[in-house]
Amino acid sequence: MTLILGLTTLAAGCAVGPDYVRPKIDAPVAFKEAQDWKQAQPKDDQPHGAWWEIYADAKLNTLMSQVAISNQNVLVAEANYRKSRALVDASEASYFPTVGLSASSTRSHQGSGTTTDNTGTGTGTNTGSNARGITRNNSLSATASWEPDIWGKVRRTVESNATGAEASAADLANAQLSAQAELAQDYFQLRAQDTQKKLLDDTVAAYEKSFQLTKNRYAAGVVAKADVVQADTQLKTTQAQAIDLEVQRAQYEHAIAVLIGKAPAEFSLPVAPLNTPVPVLPVAVPSELLERRPDIAAAERLVASANAQIGVATAAFFPSLTLNASGGYQSSSFSKWLTAPNQFWSLGPQIAATLFDGGARRAQVRQAEAGYDASVATYRQTVLSAFQAIEDDLVQLRVLQAETEVQKSAVAAAEEALALTLNQYKAGTVSYLNVITAQATAFGNRRSLAQLDSRRLVASVLLVRDMGGGWDAQRMDDADKHPAP
Repeated sequence: MTLILGLTTLAAGCAVGPDYVRPKIDAPVAFKEAQDWKQAQPKDDQPHGAWWEIYADAKLNTLMSQVAISNQNVLVAEANYRKSRALVDASEASYFPTVGLSASSTRSHQGSGTTTDNTGTGTGTNTGSNARGITRNNSLSATASWEPDIWGKVRRTVESNATGAEASAADLANAQLSAQAELAQDYFQLRAQDTQKKLLDDTVAAYEKSFQLTKNRYAAGVVAKADVVQADTQLKTTQAQAIDLEVQRAQYEHAIAVLIGKAPAEFSLPVAPLNTPVPVLPVAVPSELLERRPDIAAAERLVASANAQIGVATAAFFPSLTLNASGGYQSSSFSKWLTAPNQFWSLGPQIAATLFDGGARRAQVRQAEAGYDASVATYRQTVLSAFQAIEDDLVQLRVLQAETEVQKSAVAAAEEALALTLNQYKAGTVSYLNVITAQATAFGNRRSLAQLDSRRLVASVLLVRDMGGGWDAQRMDDADKHPAP
């Protein structure tokens, strides 16, 4: 027994299987599309925590506060995180012995025809506790069993479950970030619809004036009937476009309702034009994405979990040692039940090892190794996809910014051309077709400029999301130390 306990103590620090090393990632020094961007410094005002506050929109802030507590996808992720934490607690219980207690009091009867003899042939006279052949048996016993973690199977299991819980914490953060980013995009696109609706309403009002002007000139015999029909057609077409915007606005409103955990029938947003400026965002270096994006952190933690599973599978090759102990009291007399003469106990170790299993354990190790290789590839692909997303966001913002500047000039030129054409029409030097063309050009340019503003805001949301929002790896560690209730 002393030898067994000594070997157990000696091997207590041993854990079979490979120790985890984070897979190497070859991150570029800088993003290719960030040539004209300011690189983020520690003192920069980067988005942290409530990243949406950089847009300074009170209504958006209010909506965002409801995502974490009411969005159903976030609640699913939060429940999965609590489930993974419970799995860690369950695996840690294997460090401790299992103790049981049982008590029983039975009465049994053996028929008078049953006999016993000293030769063991099963015949003879019953020697029960009384003449009626009724036997009483009172028992109180306690048992304890403990399997020392000699080869580290329990430690590797706990390690796998703990890193899995950390991945689940990152999944929860990613679910929140995704829902928040989607909400911000839908919100800005809804406000863009409000802006376009106001633009169309203003255009309709201008076209109504042009239509009335044309009717008056027709009544005075200055222009032909065709000019009136053209003006009326342009007016009705623009009115139809204004009505059509209601479909998309309603759909964005419904999407926002679901994101904050409400039925669309219970939610509405008052009309308000988009007047949010595009914030200036410093860009983190590529290597920082490994700490700033929750999906990357989740993928990396799953690699660590898969690595620990190799150790769990490898431990099956080694024998297991179990220490068992039991003791208690057993008597046919209730009054003498808990007395020293009726005491019993047993104590001893048990060693078990599998000698032949047809290659099952070796196949399990290969399966664990293949799972690790797959998780490494998934981790690296997640990082590459993150790099691609940032590059896409940067080029989109850069191009949209340049396009906006050109579009502003186009709007100014179109407005000037429209004013000149209207004066020429009033002077009778051009036909109404010229007016319609100039009006359509001016309206199209104004609408394109409004769309560019919303596209830039949506692109900025995507950049914030793809940079990890206000999340970092330390927050995952904090969540693991302070699990959700």
